[in-house]
Amino acid sequence: MIQLTERAADHVRNFLQNRGHGEGIRVGVRTAGCSGLAYVLEFVDTPDSNDERFDSYGVNVFVDPKSLVYLNGLQMDYVTEGLNEGFKFTNPNQTGECGCGESFTV
Repeated sequence: MIQLTERAADHVRNFLQNRGHGEGIRVGVRTAGCSGLAYVLEFVDTPDSNDERFDSYGVNVFVDPKSLVYLNGLQMDYVTEGLNEGFKFTNPNQTGECGCGESFTV
């Protein structure tokens, strides 16, 4: 299961509305950084038939089966910290991350 907080869902919904189309967002992982994995976000116009779909505050979140192994239980929030804002990932599968926070291990 993948969950967005209400604030994250509002942010995604606003982006989709401004974009003018889209079914939701896809969350995945890719090999990157010094710790091994990095989160990937992209808009979904046409879901893949293999995607798992989760509804969170009315926003569709799609995850491919290979990424779901690493992301099951993930919660995404949208936060403002000082002058920076962006998604914050709380992943119960994560066992560590690199010093800069760009990548993580499971």
